Amino acid sequence: MVSFMEKLVTSATPASELSVEERNLLSVAYKNVIGSLRAAWRIVSSIEQKEEGRRNDEHAVLVKDYRSKIETELSAVCVWLCLKDIALADLAPTHPIRLGLALNFSVFYYEILNSSEKACTMAKQAFEEAIAELDTLGEESYKDSTLIMQLLRDNLTLWTSDMQEQIDEA
Repeated sequence: MVSFMEKLVTSATPASELSVEERNLLSVAYKNVIGSLRAAWRIVSSIEQKEEGRRNDEHAVLVKDYRSKIETELSAVCVWLCLKDIALADLAPTHPIRLGLALNFSVFYYEILNSSEKACTMAKQAFEEAIAELDTLGEESYKDSTLIMQLLRDNLTLWTSDMQEQIDEA
């Protein structure tokens, strides 16, 4: 599904825009692939920590190699790393694709790169820029955009709470 959607996106002319259904399919395709890889990464990282704790170096090396392969695949799939700049330049802050990229990219920073501050900064900036232009939002994109904005706000609330708990524990 991902490769089909990539072909659809790359064959589109600059003047044409993906339909709501095409945007949703693209989003679902990448969400499914990334979600599976993120889950695999978390499981393998947990196994790696257990093996290191047991001082089982042989298994730890194998698991570390596998984790590295997952990270490589995850990086290859993270197309939004490249698309982020395009989205910022060409799409309105309230556009669902731009908001979705910000959401996914911030989750990537938070969950995979363990960069809470960068994730929060990115999510907050996307949310605030969208709020500032909410009155320009078209009726067709309103539901998608506001849903993604809610997810950005929910993540920000959760992440800042987690960061505060870590500070309090220190």
